[in-house]
Amino acid sequence: MGTGNDSTTDFGYERVPRDEKAHRVRAVFDSVAARYDLMNDLMSFGLHRIWKRYAVELVRPRVGQRVLDLAGGTGDLARLLAPRVGATGKVVIADINEAMLEQGRRRLVDDGIVGNVEFVLANAESLPFPDYSFDTVTIAFGLRNVTDKPAALAEMFRVLRPGGCALVLEFSKPSAAVAPLYDLYSFRVLPAMGRLVAGDAASYRYLAESIRMHPDQPALKVMMEGAGFERCDWLDLNGGIVAAHRGYRL
Repeated sequence: MGTGNDSTTDFGYERVPRDEKAHRVRAVFDSVAARYDLMNDLMSFGLHRIWKRYAVELVRPRVGQRVLDLAGGTGDLARLLAPRVGATGKVVIADINEAMLEQGRRRLVDDGIVGNVEFVLANAESLPFPDYSFDTVTIAFGLRNVTDKPAALAEMFRVLRPGGCALVLEFSKPSAAVAPLYDLYSFRVLPAMGRLVAGDAASYRYLAESIRMHPDQPALKVMMEGAGFERCDWLDLNGGIVAAHRGYRL
């Protein structure tokens, strides 16, 4: 999670001014947006699609519900959520990066998913929605990029209706048996793949570093409880490489 004074934060293994991180994260995703989905498939061997389907099953969206998908980017979760909430429901994709939102808009229109999906340019730390606006809030592989994670979790809690569920799907701390191979893959293979496929090794080096700086499973559970969520738990996927955390507003 990093060390240093309150005026700086982590950007991968670097320390940067807190007000600079969002700009640098935006630049990363501006760079990779066009190849983002292809790289996700390649670097996870397609597993990210299974993780996201599992996440949607955990929150059990129902017809007529309103769902907020933070850092929704290119629309992977929205593609799964929109049919579940139906024409009377709504999926709002919020992302700080305009290039990612545009990719998501194009993909969902191409797939015929229109009418119950809305796109909003927004910072997760300061959401432009009233209290109690959503039945479910999700964020998949986005929380680690947020400068002030407690603030983002507090905003997720604020906009959630009583009885609602929040889900954080994120890379996490793998088991001891998996960690050595995972480190080798993360720091050697991913940057090389990023250079060859996306023309950008540095962004995928940042990806590997940002995962290591993210709170582990117990620490993130404590952060969610600190934001007000109750009945918090998590489920490890693929040896803890990814974890799905849930919390409820009761």
